[in-house]
Amino acid sequence: MDKVNKKQTFQEINEIIDTYCTDCFLKKHFRNEYGKSYAHSFCIKECTVGQMIKKYGEKLS
Repeated sequence: MDKVNKKQTFQEINEIIDTYCTDCFLKKHFRNEYGKSYAHSFCIKECTVGQMIKKYGEKLS
């Protein structure tokens, strides 16, 4: 992947995080109730936004 495409991919990931993850109620709830590790695991494995970010990450590697 060339430098321009990597930069664009990172910008898209940042836009997704800013739009959906910054004030996510579920993330805050799970973090308060079950801890940081559980909330992070939920975001990666079960949240549709997290899965979308994971796909972008696979493009980068």
